[in-house]
Amino acid sequence: MSKVTVTQLDEQQYRVSGELTRNSISAERLLNKKPQSDHKTWYFDLSEVSRVDTAGLAWLIHSFAELKQQGIHLELQNIPEQLQKLMQLGQVTNLFE
Repeated sequence: MSKVTVTQLDEQQYRVSGELTRNSISAERLLNKKPQSDHKTWYFDLSEVSRVDTAGLAWLIHSFAELKQQGIHLELQNIPEQLQKLMQLGQVTNLFE
């Protein structure tokens, strides 16, 4: 099991790496502090996500909602095929476009 890690690359670009599963995310919060950026769109690079399940998708949706409350739109980049399929099944693909 590889815990999920969110690394800030610049003011609006983040890299998510590890597993997005119920065993690896537990109570992991997207960010531990309030955003200090004026950018209205943040980008999550998911190219280093090795595995994802429905709990990982739920974590992304929760992160999306949390950022939306702060006026920030979340866009996903390099979405793994496994996550794309889960998003299609859950009919939530349009949230991250």
